[in-house]
Amino acid sequence: MIGNPRTYWEAIEARAAASPDSPLTIEPDGTVMTFAGFRDSAERAAAGLADMGIAAGSRVSWQLPNGRASLILSAALARLGAVQNPIIPIYREREVGFVARQTGARLLVVPSVWRGFDYQAMAEAVVATTENCDVLVCDGDLPEGDPATLAPFEAPLDDDGRLPVRWIYYTSGTTADPKGAKHGDDSVIAAARHVWENLDLRADDVWPLAFPYTHIGGISLLIATLVCGTPMLMVESFSPEADTRFFREHGLTLAGSGTPFFIAFLAEQRKTPDQPIFPKMRAAIGGGAPKPAGLHMEVKNEMGGVGIISSYGLTECPIVTYCFLDDPDGKLATTEGRILDDTNWKLIDGELLLKGPTLCRGYLDDALNEAAFDDEGFFFTGDLAEIDDEGFVTIVGRKKDVIIRKGENISAKEVEDVLFSHPKVGDVAVIGLPDAVSGERCCAVVAPKAGEAFGFVEMVEHCKDVGLMNQKIPEQLEIVDELPRNPVGKVLKKQLRETYGG
Repeated sequence: MIGNPRTYWEAIEARAAASPDSPLTIEPDGTVMTFAGFRDSAERAAAGLADMGIAAGSRVSWQLPNGRASLILSAALARLGAVQNPIIPIYREREVGFVARQTGARLLVVPSVWRGFDYQAMAEAVVATTENCDVLVCDGDLPEGDPATLAPFEAPLDDDGRLPVRWIYYTSGTTADPKGAKHGDDSVIAAARHVWENLDLRADDVWPLAFPYTHIGGISLLIATLVCGTPMLMVESFSPEADTRFFREHGLTLAGSGTPFFIAFLAEQRKTPDQPIFPKMRAAIGGGAPKPAGLHMEVKNEMGGVGIISSYGLTECPIVTYCFLDDPDGKLATTEGRILDDTNWKLIDGELLLKGPTLCRGYLDDALNEAAFDDEGFFFTGDLAEIDDEGFVTIVGRKKDVIIRKGENISAKEVEDVLFSHPKVGDVAVIGLPDAVSGERCCAVVAPKAGEAFGFVEMVEHCKDVGLMNQKIPEQLEIVDELPRNPVGKVLKKQLRETYGG
């Protein structure tokens, strides 16, 4: 380990000095980027961006798929002291335009075309309605210059004695405009520290970057990689069969990164039940979305290792709980671990409020802060939680993810857990749909396991058998091949409501 870096760029320099020729990233085509190569490429890119007028404090929005360019760009912007706004690839013109205008982006960096979508055309449409913003198209190569022209790296403190805001991450925004959370290197490093400490991350571990690096979890994973010298297997877009083979060939020890990945890995494992797909795996690391009941034991029994090690956090306050490797199965299966010692919490009417070193500096739109924080600076998560006598946290639902049927509240997550316990159910989401008689009706959207059929009567009988109250049993069942999820695993319930609510 290289100790506790103060900034992202200092972590890059320290790791490049400690193990210059060790691999930072390995890609499916065999391309390797070393730690020293990462630093040197970032400095050349920083010089190239400086030649374009990007400097300390410049705001840059960027939307690139996983790849060397996305990592190098983030490092180059850190070297310059720019304020960067990574954007997840699923955002389109409405969201990207809102983000670019609200951040006051000087530059918008996108690929030309990726996965059939013309990002360049979208970006040009965005900048046409955005003041003083240019487009930089990057399909792997960034502008380069002479690093000798760069000023020495500095990380000045702001008026509060803290590192300045250097990151703006937006929540996904389902029913309203996305909200930009302001972070400094201190808060993203605090989140990374939770990762490397609680996973006991080592230089001989091997783990994947399969979810979008532009998600706030990406920088936490990368900084943990830099601190511990752990090689990272990077894929542009997750493909279960090919990437399972790639991860196995390189000796993956920590599988990630959430529910849809674990479901995909289990499907691959079941093709060869007598041969572990990841013989060296010591744990599956989860976060970003709730895990269904029973998934932990399926992973442990079928894939090996200790099962799923969960964490919990939000864009505004990433990674505030963690399970430990030696926690009992009962806790690993049903909880998100304990709230970490450096984080304060309280419950108000069941809602979890948080304050700690990973908490953002508020939203870019100051008007949102009054409702988001209480008088003591605690953040309202919107998540309903239960915390047991040992400090283990169970997220029982979203404050707004409650179905109100004939005046009675139904927790969507409670019904989802019941349905997931059926042996034929591979994945499930429960939503409320408008109903003229009951106000809302409970609808289950189920993806059965491969080769299985699942019917309405079977669903009702199972719910009754496990003791679910009659008023909570879904009145509607929809069968799908797979649930729509965002890149970090959250089910797109708004999309499901639009599909089945008519």
